[in-house]
Amino acid sequence: MTGEHALRYPLGETLPEPGTAVEVAPGVRWLRMPLPFALNHINLWLLRDRVDGRDGWCIVDCGIADEATRSAWEQVFATGIDGLPVLRVIVTHLHPDHAGLCHWLTERWRTEQSECRLWMSATDFAAARVMIANGSAVGGDGAANFFRRHGLTDEKSLEQVRLRWRYYANMVPAMPDGYRRLMDGQVVVVGEHAWECIAGYGHAPEHISLWCAKTNVLISGDMVLPRISTNVSVGHTEPEGDPLPLYLRSIAAMRRLPGDTLVLPSHGKPFMGLHNRVIQLEQHHKERLDVVRSACSGQPRSAGELLQVMFRRSLDLHQTTFAMGEAIAHLNALAGRGEVRHALHPDGVIRFESR
Repeated sequence: MTGEHALRYPLGETLPEPGTAVEVAPGVRWLRMPLPFALNHINLWLLRDRVDGRDGWCIVDCGIADEATRSAWEQVFATGIDGLPVLRVIVTHLHPDHAGLCHWLTERWRTEQSECRLWMSATDFAAARVMIANGSAVGGDGAANFFRRHGLTDEKSLEQVRLRWRYYANMVPAMPDGYRRLMDGQVVVVGEHAWECIAGYGHAPEHISLWCAKTNVLISGDMVLPRISTNVSVGHTEPEGDPLPLYLRSIAAMRRLPGDTLVLPSHGKPFMGLHNRVIQLEQHHKERLDVVRSACSGQPRSAGELLQVMFRRSLDLHQTTFAMGEAIAHLNALAGRGEVRHALHPDGVIRFESR
């Protein structure tokens, strides 16, 4: 779903090359780092900062922990930060492309005289530490058995899921021992600008977006993206989770921000048209729920059986795990409304049918 006719891209086709920075607003620079997935990039941000009388920069989001991203960061440090230090690191949420290098960055810029502190929500900080310690939090037998129970029958895919038991820790090898907590409504002063923390739910445990009223800029993280819909998934560690209503309430709350806000998303290009994009995303999920409800009205359906109905394209393993999580999220949302019920069938698969 694009709906790009309703959005405006004030920077046109401008894209920063890896290792370079582009100024997008007063005191805000845009970086773009590579990712080894179909979604092949993440946007990161530099905010001009001043802490305890020291001038420098605040980093927002980090990229995954791999050599290509570390190398791109070193190039930024050599040419893109005006010879000033990094004073702190803000992470919007725990996912690997956002949190992966937070430990390396904070250690890279820590001195004997001052810390380079990580700022993050308490929920995501704690969850990230658990996921690093528990290698099977994302992959492994638990995830494979969960997907099989929900109708993913391809043995090759299931075996690959089992082999991903250290998947998260490979991209987020460590978290700092200490951090500074971010909470909904908190105002963080970065340099000359005050940024309000806006907590969002459904995509991550406690995602923090940042809005600066003075410059009318929203660092949206993954909560609002211009070209793709944010992944809203259920996984094996919270199998009865119902994240979709949480996500929809979170983006609806962003309507209080001005309609001409400059949105800096984690993927895609900076855009204007926040209210229109929220409407598009709400409509997207309404259509998805309609499709799932209709599919379950004729016969009981598992999440695996719904993949071809919901996603009309070829999916690699990474996309398949996201798609399974999304399918279960939409089924759980309908179950939470009382519109479908589920049962464990003799073949060991959970299927949902309309009431």
